[in-house]
Amino acid sequence: MKNLEIGQIVNTFGIKGYVKVNPWVNDVTRFDNLKKVYIKIRKEQQELEIEEVKYHKNQVLLKFKGIETIEQAEVYRNAILEISREDAIPLEEGEYFIADLLESQVFTDEGEKLGILEDIYNTGSSDIYVVKNELGKSILLPRIDDVIKEIDVENKKIVVHLLEGLI
Repeated sequence: MKNLEIGQIVNTFGIKGYVKVNPWVNDVTRFDNLKKVYIKIRKEQQELEIEEVKYHKNQVLLKFKGIETIEQAEVYRNAILEISREDAIPLEEGEYFIADLLESQVFTDEGEKLGILEDIYNTGSSDIYVVKNELGKSILLPRIDDVIKEIDVENKKIVVHLLEGLI
């Protein structure tokens, strides 16, 4: 199974090798319990051991073992952080990893195929599902119970109810 993306290194922090991470998780304190992460950089994957975790504004500051200078940390700018599924926090019922939902086929509750789930982003109040249809047009659907009726991760299928005015 594929690793799970949890954030992106956006910059260095200070001169002692810290990196600044934009977290892609619901609860940033989940970084406190991580021992290692995988970093995708230039299509290569490296495993890095976490030495220290701090928090600054809405970002996570990470210090990796063996990275002692700003120059060493600079190499990792824009890299994506991943964890193995074994290191993931167990999900509650009705919660899903975004990676498991992407590329799902999306159908209306009347059986019409809308397209493929291409992206999910958070607006603060709810997630927005971005569905791309066969013509390449994006359909934006809010992740609310009135719209998202069924999610079948195993079969990569999502059933939605289109409220008036949605598309």
